[in-house]
Amino acid sequence: MTTENIRTYDVIVIGAGPVGENVADRTTAAGLSTVLVESELAGGECSYWACEPSKALLRPVLLRADAMHVPGLDPGVKNPLDVEAVLAHRNRMSTDWNDEGQVEWIKSAGIDLLRGHGRLAGEREVSVETPAGDTVRLRARHAVAVCTGSRADLPPLPEIENLRPWTSREATSAQQPPRHLVIVGAGVVGVEMATAWQALGSRVTLFARGDRLLPRLEPFAGELVTERLREAGADVRFGIAVVGAERVDDGEVRVTPSDGGEITADEILFATGRAPRAEDIGLDTVGLKPGDWLAADDSLTVTAVPGDWLYAVCDVNRRDLFTHQRKYQARIAGAVIACRARGERLDTGRWAPHSGTADIEAVPGVVFTDPEVASVGLTVSQAERTGRAVGVVDYEIGHLAGAVQYRPDYRGRARILIDRDRQVVVGAAFVGPGVGELLYSATVAITGEVPVERLWHAVPAFPTISEVWLRLLETRRDS
Repeated sequence: MTTENIRTYDVIVIGAGPVGENVADRTTAAGLSTVLVESELAGGECSYWACEPSKALLRPVLLRADAMHVPGLDPGVKNPLDVEAVLAHRNRMSTDWNDEGQVEWIKSAGIDLLRGHGRLAGEREVSVETPAGDTVRLRARHAVAVCTGSRADLPPLPEIENLRPWTSREATSAQQPPRHLVIVGAGVVGVEMATAWQALGSRVTLFARGDRLLPRLEPFAGELVTERLREAGADVRFGIAVVGAERVDDGEVRVTPSDGGEITADEILFATGRAPRAEDIGLDTVGLKPGDWLAADDSLTVTAVPGDWLYAVCDVNRRDLFTHQRKYQARIAGAVIACRARGERLDTGRWAPHSGTADIEAVPGVVFTDPEVASVGLTVSQAERTGRAVGVVDYEIGHLAGAVQYRPDYRGRARILIDRDRQVVVGAAFVGPGVGELLYSATVAITGEVPVERLWHAVPAFPTISEVWLRLLETRRDS
């Protein structure tokens, strides 16, 4: 039997992942009563099926790869990984897919949590279907924030629903390595999962539709990752799509690639993109098309809905798909909601606390492969498309004393892009073991618009990989 009651809050947040939690934390801290609505696990995709479990799988893989090249270490590091121990570590990092800890934090922050599927039901209204079958009506005095994220976007293959393919969720939560894993997709998910499962004992075949891995990054990033994957035993093929796949009676998957033939595997992972989780959240009740991305401005306000009450934060707005960037958006949205609730005017300057410009100016990202890939700001191709005049400076990281200390056979490259008119760094890319730790300095240089001549006075310690900054500046001077 369905019952209905009405509850009123200052702010309603649909989605209790890290983004929704951050929005709710900011609005609650500002004195606004806030409720989180969640249909799955509090903590969201990042905690259970993305960032945390994937990095828990990859950390032992990458540490072992480094250790194998350091003189004097026990030869035992060259032995295969203890798969059971790695998967147990991954399970712990995912809290065994139990959200009690997250729920406790939500309560301690003074935020209400309502379990169930939330849908918009008109202006400032949300309808929640609870697991018990009840319907709870919520009304917001000030704001509703949609933080529902994204889901894997599967290709339109015939009868794909019967295939039971892996998406990123299955790839990060599997309890044993498949003997043979086919991966379709050349982006971050595809290459990270190829790195992890190849090292954990799977035979990996990766199909890339284009001519390189990591196509949105500088070409040398994909080249170095491809080289290492092939050295590790992965079969990486370019210019190939999957045109058919079926699950047969014995549970195996028969895969038909576009270049002919057939491959039999235990599992197939489609890492072919993301789609908004917006098909069943009541968008039609506020004049929007179900399933669409929600366009939001720099204050994270949905531009197509009048009244400045509806916000789209995280993947669903398509501004960026990194967790750290989405949490940045959450802080902006929380500040905007609190400001408007107090009747104050927004400070909308370029670097104002109410303006999410970092989504455009400098988005940092790390791909946790062997070698690691770190990038922020523009690539050369992006600069060319926008007509930006830039100087490109490259340096082989393996020439650094700090890199050789890290791994005697260190292979890696650094690149910075310098705006010729303003003489500031507008893009940076690093490939090599441990380069993720270089990324924050690059992000500060870009967002702070630090003049290149001033960077000479930011002295890197010797012998560290960060000395690459000095070498890049010297290379620019000598070119």
